[in-house]
Amino acid sequence: MTKHIIWDWNGTLFHDIDAVVGATNEVFRSYELPPLDADGFRAVYTRPIWLAYERLLGRPLNEGEWELLDTGFHDHYFRLAVACGLAADAELTLTSWTGTQSLCSMAPHTHLVPTVDSFGITRHFTRVDGLVGVTGGEKAAHMTAHIQALEVEPDEVLVIGDSVDDGLAARHVGARAVLYTGGMTTRAELEGTGLPVVDTLAQALDHA
Repeated sequence: MTKHIIWDWNGTLFHDIDAVVGATNEVFRSYELPPLDADGFRAVYTRPIWLAYERLLGRPLNEGEWELLDTGFHDHYFRLAVACGLAADAELTLTSWTGTQSLCSMAPHTHLVPTVDSFGITRHFTRVDGLVGVTGGEKAAHMTAHIQALEVEPDEVLVIGDSVDDGLAARHVGARAVLYTGGMTTRAELEGTGLPVVDTLAQALDHA
């Protein structure tokens, strides 16, 4: 039985695909690549993010290239994300869940906390954890630390996220997961995990 839900932020509760695609196009503008739309971005997206960039370029990144691209991406993303809002049914879904819930995100912690608070939803979470340090990697270790800090049993946890990496992180800690199509990943790739896939956040609760 699910007692606790761990939410992902970017692409799940926070509908920021337009900002992500826009920032990606900005940092690759000097490479003279054709601009991506949301479907084009989803076709190359993976974690670690540097592998997505290598897919986009069709070659390995050069030494120091990842750091420049990552810094540039976040500069543009923070500017563009101001225009983004919560997923359509995020607030209703958060309010309707009667168990405990928390937020575990790969976004920088110093940016995540005030952004979540700006939407007036911090009260729903027993804990909000973004990344401290290097961004762009995989979520498994971050999820492990989050679970340990919560002091919940993994088999009583449902992870709701929008990426294959969310599902892998859930499996890593022994939790269940539901994957949401409103974010960064194609439905086909989500379904390839064998995990339940939903089109709305409210539908994710049906698996709790």
